[in-house]
Amino acid sequence: MADLKIRVFKSGAADPTTTVTVPGGVLKVASKLIPKQAARSLQEKGIDLDEIVRLSDNPNARGTLVEVEEHEKSERVVIALE
Repeated sequence: MADLKIRVFKSGAADPTTTVTVPGGVLKVASKLIPKQAARSLQEKGIDLDEIVRLSDNPNARGTLVEVEEHEKSERVVIALE
């Protein structure tokens, strides 16, 4: 099972300011612990958490899944399976 990596970049930066790693072994449980408001926010951005959990079981599903650019905040968020 792949680890979920969430990286937050400031505008134009090559290195992330924040990295969150959710180990694949606890991804399913961790996805159930996310506050409903956060899950709704992800859904509004087109991020289906349940689908990410399903993909993490697939050994061929690796790499960037979603990249969100928040122009007003000058941020870029990259969600990947590694």
